[in-house]
Amino acid sequence: MLIYVLIGLSLTLVGIAGLQFFYLFYLEQMGKQQKNRIRELEKHSLKLSNQLRDAEIQISTQQEFIDSVSVEPDGEDDEVWADVIEER
Repeated sequence: MLIYVLIGLSLTLVGIAGLQFFYLFYLEQMGKQQKNRIRELEKHSLKLSNQLRDAEIQISTQQEFIDSVSVEPDGEDDEVWADVIEER
C-alpha cells in the first residue's frame, strides 16, 4: 500500500514539475513578444519624431514666409478711421 502512495506522490510531483516547465516556457515566449513589441514601438516613435521635426521645420519656414510677405499697418490708418467716425 505504501508503494502505491509513493508512486502517486511521485507522479504528482512529476506533474507539478511539468506544469512549471510549461509555465516557464510560456513566460519566455511572452518576454520575447514584449521585447518585439517594444522594438516596434521604438521604431514607430522614432518615425513619429522625425515627422514632427519635419513638420516643425515646415511650419517655421511657412511662418517666416508669411512674416516676410505680410505688411504691417501704419499708424495713419488709425487716423483715417478716426476721421471717418467723426464725420458720421
